[in-house]
Amino acid sequence: MIDIIDGALFQRMVVHAAASINAQKQSINELNVFPVPDGDTGTNMSLTIGTAAAEAKKKPATTVAQAAATNASALLRGARGNSGVILSLLFRGVSKALKDHDTADGVALAAALHEGVSAAYKAVMKPAEGTILTVSRLAAKAAAEAAQEQNSAEHVLEAAIAHGQEALAETINQNPVLKKAGVVDAGGKGFLIILQGMLDEMRGIPAPQGGEDDAPKAKDKADFATFETGDITFGYCTEFICSRDNTKDPQLLRSFLNGMGDSLVLVDDDEIIKVHVHTNHPGRVLEEALTYGALLTVKIENMREQHTEILEEAKEAQEEEPGIVPAEKKYGVVAVCAGGGLASVFRDLGVDGIISGGQTMNPSTEDILREIARTPAETVFVLPNNKNIIMAAQQCVGLIEGREVVVIPTRTVPQGISTLLVMDPEGPVQDNVDAMTEAMSHVHTSEVTYAARNSDFDGFAIQEGDYMALSDGQLFGTAKSMEELLENLAQAETQQTAEFINIFYGEDVDEESAGKALALFQRLCPNAEITLLSGGQPVYYYMISAE
Repeated sequence: MIDIIDGALFQRMVVHAAASINAQKQSINELNVFPVPDGDTGTNMSLTIGTAAAEAKKKPATTVAQAAATNASALLRGARGNSGVILSLLFRGVSKALKDHDTADGVALAAALHEGVSAAYKAVMKPAEGTILTVSRLAAKAAAEAAQEQNSAEHVLEAAIAHGQEALAETINQNPVLKKAGVVDAGGKGFLIILQGMLDEMRGIPAPQGGEDDAPKAKDKADFATFETGDITFGYCTEFICSRDNTKDPQLLRSFLNGMGDSLVLVDDDEIIKVHVHTNHPGRVLEEALTYGALLTVKIENMREQHTEILEEAKEAQEEEPGIVPAEKKYGVVAVCAGGGLASVFRDLGVDGIISGGQTMNPSTEDILREIARTPAETVFVLPNNKNIIMAAQQCVGLIEGREVVVIPTRTVPQGISTLLVMDPEGPVQDNVDAMTEAMSHVHTSEVTYAARNSDFDGFAIQEGDYMALSDGQLFGTAKSMEELLENLAQAETQQTAEFINIFYGEDVDEESAGKALALFQRLCPNAEITLLSGGQPVYYYMISAE
């Protein structure tokens, strides 16, 4: 049994843990049903600890204090989403407890786990039972009891995991949404997978193989400037999995897609069809796919937009990591959004830095820090524009010397836009904070997308492929028809009492359909001034703000 952890072992444990959760991240994603089925917890936790594993490989440590400090720093900068930020906080507390330790025995490890829980609870505004916080707290409690029985690091970690599993099983009864869905907490499971990976390394169990890190690489970084954006013939990288709900031959789909683009890969078995294709008409591709079965997963990326952004970033980047840009003005703004259309809106309103991200693509703390450092202002306002990004943004406060960072906790893109309209470039900081916070409170945001899987939430029986609407983050309703769902939204109180309504349509919506949506709202909301804008983003079909 391993009684003592030194720096080298701690780093190997982190690398093993990253491999473990990477191998199981999709199973964690599939547990993440709150508030609606759109899970990304496994991906966020895997990406977060993956940054720490990469750092551990580059910076060998001789003491457990050094290893824990390197780990905590990398986790903080790589934290993605709420689950990733909480994970980074748990390990920040571990680092604090092990600050003066060359090695860690069972007692020290138990104290470190307890300190991690304390750090996480302090950072979360409203801790809820039935989450990663609950699981980590009860695991740490068991670790402390085990340390009194036997002062062995391996024994302590084993006890923490065993009691953590019991706590995880109980989360289904602590959270009403989890209970209705019949699943345990995704973040709690991810945390235990990480601890198990660390224990497996202590016991000499091989780490899971596979994943992106094992892919062969011709060189560290491609020279994107050697490619012209115009050379991209088919602009949208489209990937999806659809179920096989009928007897149609998948080879017919292959023939159809051959005429729609290039880089086609189609794999089918008895239950599903998985497709990758580059095309200029992703909507037509998905419509054809639906004739074979329900869509299980969809990912669409605008490759021309990505390439343009890469070239713009390359112009600004230096060979080494750029330092802090000197301040040239009083205020600057950094905003998170997805899609070229929304990015243009923010730039037109004076935003200095745009970070690509949103509901299923949470930027890390390091991503946000990089844009803050590039913004030539004494005070930088950060607009997360998504509830899952707020915690990552808040970790940036105080990390850049000479920069005052103020996070305005915007939960949607329209809220972010509203804050910019009232910002006074010459006013005091607190006056701007008050005005921007007040402005965002008057904005109601609705989002229309489709369900990725069957579920039952808050009395709604949601079927795969159904259109569904969220209103201020809560499920508004579902429908088989987009027109029916938009009509219900238009007749809701938030739209009926609004003076201004903005309708942003995603890249999967053609101009004719968007025009029909505009006409519907103009007919049903005659007292509001209504504007139609292209969002250029794949996440939502429509994003509707009412103010």
